[in-house]
Amino acid sequence: MLTVNNLDIQFGNKHLFNNVSARINESDRIGLVGVNGAGKSTLLKIICGLSETDPGVVNQPKQFKAAYLPQEAAALDTGRTIYQEAENAFAEALVLQQDLDEVNRRLASVGPENSAFSTLLKQQGDLQHRLERIDIFRVQSQIEKVLMGLGFSVEDFDRPCSSLSGGWLMRLMLAKLLLAMPDLLLLDEPTNHLDLDSLTWLENFLLTYDGGLVIISHDRTFLDQVTSITWEISLGRLTAFKGNYSKYVADKEIRLQVDRAAYANQQAQIRQTMRFVQRFRAKSTKAKQVQSRLKQLSRMERIELAETEQAVAFHFPPAAPSGRLALDTESLGKHYDEKPVFDDVSFQLQRGDKMAVVGVNGAGKSTLMRILAGLEEYDTGQVKFGHNVKMSYFGQHQAQELTPSLTALQTLSSVAGDMSVTEIRSLLGAFLFRGEEVDKKVQVLSGGEKSRLALAKMIVQPANLLILDEPTNHLDMSSQEILQDAMAQYDGTIIIVSHNRHFVNRFVNKVLEIKNRHATLYEGNIDEYLHKLKSLQEGAEINQAEEAANGEIAAENQGKQKGRASRQEQAKIRQEKSRKLKPLKKEVTQAEEEIEELETRKKELEQLLADPELYRDQDKFAESSREYNALERKLERLYQRWEEVQAQVEIIASEFEDLL
Repeated sequence: MLTVNNLDIQFGNKHLFNNVSARINESDRIGLVGVNGAGKSTLLKIICGLSETDPGVVNQPKQFKAAYLPQEAAALDTGRTIYQEAENAFAEALVLQQDLDEVNRRLASVGPENSAFSTLLKQQGDLQHRLERIDIFRVQSQIEKVLMGLGFSVEDFDRPCSSLSGGWLMRLMLAKLLLAMPDLLLLDEPTNHLDLDSLTWLENFLLTYDGGLVIISHDRTFLDQVTSITWEISLGRLTAFKGNYSKYVADKEIRLQVDRAAYANQQAQIRQTMRFVQRFRAKSTKAKQVQSRLKQLSRMERIELAETEQAVAFHFPPAAPSGRLALDTESLGKHYDEKPVFDDVSFQLQRGDKMAVVGVNGAGKSTLMRILAGLEEYDTGQVKFGHNVKMSYFGQHQAQELTPSLTALQTLSSVAGDMSVTEIRSLLGAFLFRGEEVDKKVQVLSGGEKSRLALAKMIVQPANLLILDEPTNHLDMSSQEILQDAMAQYDGTIIIVSHNRHFVNRFVNKVLEIKNRHATLYEGNIDEYLHKLKSLQEGAEINQAEEAANGEIAAENQGKQKGRASRQEQAKIRQEKSRKLKPLKKEVTQAEEEIEELETRKKELEQLLADPELYRDQDKFAESSREYNALERKLERLYQRWEEVQAQVEIIASEFEDLL
């Protein structure tokens, strides 16, 4: 479907891509992984044509379409509503329809003997296939399905796009890509702004997507669910692994063990050769052998070990223990301009509890976190912190709230209290700001660097209650694992909002679900919470089935109590209904049999008319065309009569429905 051939990009002595070649086949599901700065986003931009490269490096069919979702979206002020912007995804489909109409017009005026005839037939088939894939006749239902699946409500459809925050704008851009149905979807961190419900919906959508996928994501569960091939970019090379991310991790470890052994053997050989050279360099009798050994070294293809993730290696600084009860909220309520966000949020956390807060976007998760952090007032209820609780807060948008003109070092120094410059540099080094990188200004940092800096800023001061809103956005896999380990070992209390199921699943022991303005507390981790929801849903379905069955039994018993006279009356009514319906049903059956026979012949004629050889025999072509047109007219009459008789059947059935 698409190939990358000998992609080579070099900056100084470093290869970003060193003669990388790859192929993406139709319906491939590829997860793209690698350390930060390996070139993952750059590769996606090159594939979709947003970044220039040498001619012939990227090859694809003429009508092939690739679409790219970046990590961050620019402001959108088109004057359109959310629904209109989503509808704009079908603009190309309308152009395709116009192209198809033009091809059909030209086909009607070109004979089979014309050299352009076969080309036009191929164009017709390609255009029809693309329009069928888009399913242009179900535009409205598709737009509603995708927008609502990604968390928009029907009330949101008429809102202007300019009113959307960054996260909701990313959802809208993702919706437009999904609606456009390109041949290849290139998604760069698509899950960063999705809640658990929207994330589950996106997984299910992509599993049935009729096209290729290349996904960059730091959500391990998402990659495991959606992808079946893993591409790793390391040291400028691309290596393909069969299987999802978890399979890739296992296979990579085996490969690394082999590489480490080969590397160790080669290094031992190099050291041995250099010892020989150093020992005998000055001896004229050994000069020839020394030169031979040096030539061997120069020709040797050096083994390089794959890059390893430079993780955020840290532990939370110790803080004085809090009282046994860390936090108590009772009937907490919040409203914006008389519009309720939530009315009844109540829960208690003991020292050491670790709780995940879940719910659809707009349920009030981030609002609750800001209230608990003291950044926002609540309207009703109360919040009580336990004895000696010291709280630290990481907000969902804190990375964007950093002062652009400050450097990384200045940002941390402004809140570091009595920490020395050496200590601050050490902490920044743990968050991958090393050497001159500590002097980079916030305004030039990438999204991932800003997120790491904001997280470093949070942990400078000790705390025994951590409130974190999406802390893993833009953190790489290894950094997430180190943070996950630190939280699992942390002896304080944690309240966290995160769409990353794999990340929170290991350390949380409670889940607070905010739904329909109320809160429900579940014991256990995310997997146990989802299992509980599934059990409750299945239980509700069983109860509904039992109620329906009990209703049927009650109705049956009631019918028995009516007695023999009632049954005789019912039998007479059924006989009368059968008498009236019998001739009509017979006519319906005859019409359906005749329709089936004519439809079969119609398909045969369509295949015949599609054969260019038919056009060489004009008499046969004319005869076939006349038969086809006569068939269509007869079918139209039969369908009309069938609908009329069927309508009579339904009317009679409804007349007897109340009597039976």
